[in-house]
Amino acid sequence: MTRIFAAAAFALFLATAARADMPPSAVPEAVGLSSERLGRITSVFEAEIASGALPGVQVLIQRQGRVAYAESFGVRDPEVGDALAADAIYRIYSMTKPIVSVGLMMLVEEGRVQIGDPVSKWIPELGDLQVANAPRPDAGDSEVELVAAKRDITVQDLLRHTSGLTYGVFGDSWVKRKYKAAGIHLKDRSTGAMTAALGELPLMYHPGEVWHYSRSTDVLGYLIEVVSGQSLGDYLAERIFAPLGMSDTGFYVPADQLHRVVEPQPVPGTDEKPAYLDPATDPVYESGGGGLFSTAHDYLRFTTMMLNGGALDGVRLLGPRTVALMTSNHLAADMPTWHPGYGFGLGFSVRTHAGLSAWPGVPGEYWWAGYAGTLFWVDPDAEMIVIYMSQQTYNRRHYRTMLRDLVNQAIID
Repeated sequence: MTRIFAAAAFALFLATAARADMPPSAVPEAVGLSSERLGRITSVFEAEIASGALPGVQVLIQRQGRVAYAESFGVRDPEVGDALAADAIYRIYSMTKPIVSVGLMMLVEEGRVQIGDPVSKWIPELGDLQVANAPRPDAGDSEVELVAAKRDITVQDLLRHTSGLTYGVFGDSWVKRKYKAAGIHLKDRSTGAMTAALGELPLMYHPGEVWHYSRSTDVLGYLIEVVSGQSLGDYLAERIFAPLGMSDTGFYVPADQLHRVVEPQPVPGTDEKPAYLDPATDPVYESGGGGLFSTAHDYLRFTTMMLNGGALDGVRLLGPRTVALMTSNHLAADMPTWHPGYGFGLGFSVRTHAGLSAWPGVPGEYWWAGYAGTLFWVDPDAEMIVIYMSQQTYNRRHYRTMLRDLVNQAIID
C-alpha cells in the first residue's frame, strides 16, 4: 500500500526522491509572455479572495522549460488563516487519472499488457457483461432489457472512457441507481472488491460506442495491481513518484505534513464545508480515478515529463511515441465528450479544433481537472504548462475558464 511515503517503497523513496528543485525562473518576456498581462491574473485572484469568493489558489506557469509565473493567493485553511504556501498539498481527485494512465502505459511498453487486450484477460469478473437498455432514466426494473455486450471492454476503453461503465454518484439513470444500491462509491473495500462488484452490474453502453466518464480509471488501477503484482500505491511510488522526485504525492499525507494540506471554506451563504478526502486516513481503497494528494510542484514535474516526450532530468518513463499516442484523440468524430472541440486520448482530454470550445487553445493541447477545483493543461505548441490548484468545488468551472482566458491573453510570442 502506498501513501505519500509508501511502506514497501519507503527506502527507495528516501534514496531517490528528495524534493526536486523548481525549474529555473525567467522574466516573462524572455519566454514570450507579457509581465503586464500576467499581472491581470494577480489582480483578478486578489480581488476574488478579497471578496470572500475563494479562500486561496495557486497558479504556476512554465514556458520553454522555465517558470514565468508562480503565485499563491489567500489562505491555506480559512479556519486557521495561515497564508497559502508554495508547497501546499491538495486533493487532486481526477488529476490522478493521467498519472495512473501513464503507469499502465509503462507496462504496455514492457510488453506485459496491450491496450487492445480484453480486460477480462486479466480481470475475469469483467467478462461476459450485459448492457441495460432503459427507455428513460426513471424506468422501473420491469421496463429495462438486459442484453449481452457486443464485445468485451478493452484496456483502451478504460483509458479513453468508452468502457460502458459509469459513475454512480453523478446524475441519474437506472444503471447509476444500481451502482448506488451496490455501494460502488464506498471506500471501505479494496479496488479489487470494487471491480468485482462492477462485474455484477450491467453496463450503461456497449463498449467502444459512447464516451462516458466513469470508474474506468479505478479499474485501470486494479489492472495495474494484477499485472504488476504490487498495490497501486507502491507501483506508482516506485515507478513514477520516486524517479520524478514527486516526494509529496500519494494516497494519504503523513501526520507530520498535515499542516500543509489545503482546506475549503464553507459554501457561500451556508455553514456547510464540502466533504473531501481525509488526508490523514491510510486508505483501503486506493482510487486510481481520484485518490491522490499532490502539490503544484510535483504535478509540474509530472507534466514536464509528458511535455518532454516521456523524460525528465535524465529519467525516462515513456518513449516519445507512447506519449504521442496518449495525447492523440482516440474517439470517433461522432463520439462527443463534455467539451466541444475536444476528444479524448489515453488519460487526457485532447483539443482537436481551434474553435468550437468556449475557451482559447490550440489543437494538440491536452488537459484534465479535479473535483475540488484543480486544473492543468499542457500546450506543446507553446511549450507551456499551466497548473492551477484550489480546494473549492463550487464555481470551479468559472475559475478554470477564466484562468484559461487570462493565461492565453498573456502569450505575446
